[in-house]
Amino acid sequence: MITIYTDGASRGNPGPGGYGTVLLAKGHRKELSEGFRKTTNNRMELLAVIKGLEALKVINADVLIYSDSKYVVDAVEKGWLWGWVKKNFKDKKNRDLWERFIPAYKRQKVKFKWVKGHAGIPENERCDELAVEAALSPNLPADQGFESGLYS
Repeated sequence: MITIYTDGASRGNPGPGGYGTVLLAKGHRKELSEGFRKTTNNRMELLAVIKGLEALKVINADVLIYSDSKYVVDAVEKGWLWGWVKKNFKDKKNRDLWERFIPAYKRQKVKFKWVKGHAGIPENERCDELAVEAALSPNLPADQGFESGLYS
């Protein structure tokens, strides 16, 4: 089992933002984070999950993802995402990221578990620290998907 904790943050919505991801498997630990000069919290929550899944070198693994984002968890676990795909993401935001998420998701056997944010779960708190730290970094790059206006 591979466990992934994720969190996203933005300082204003939109505003400078970042994500934090912690991957745990067989005694190994990897932390990922990155910030952007202008983005949204939902984009960073979703990107945290994407980056975690994309970092996996194995295929068809059992993966448990902890997220405090109802947006991400419910879209997948309640099947909303597949309806959005059928409707070609009509009137849905973040299409670029959802289209990036789908192949990464399909390579694994993924389950999501929603957790309350800032509830003292150590790895979730660490992801929040990574996301906020990334959002506060100097000289942040553009979130091309957001700043292009095509997907926001």
